[in-house]
Amino acid sequence: MLAGIGGVFALFYAYAIWQAIGNLAGSVQAASAVDVSLNALGWFIWIFAIVFPALVFGAAFALSWRRGSATYALVLLAGLGLVGVFWLNVVAYTSLNTAAVIG
Repeated sequence: MLAGIGGVFALFYAYAIWQAIGNLAGSVQAASAVDVSLNALGWFIWIFAIVFPALVFGAAFALSWRRGSATYALVLLAGLGLVGVFWLNVVAYTSLNTAAVIG
């Protein structure tokens, strides 16, 4: 039961990672189209956006896998909510402060 719950939530976390990789590639292509590149802050933001969902999934798994399946699912759902809020912050920051992440 726990493996099924973890597997379903792992797909959602993997989707967040996949979107971050896609946005990193898109940002690099968009910047190179106008003959600029991402600066260190831009690379850090997008790489952290790739790593963050995996860290949250690992923390949620470590905190809740020994508990009941309802608690396990709720902790993974809370972690997914945290990833979603972080993702919205990354997209908002990189959209509104484009000059800060290219250089």
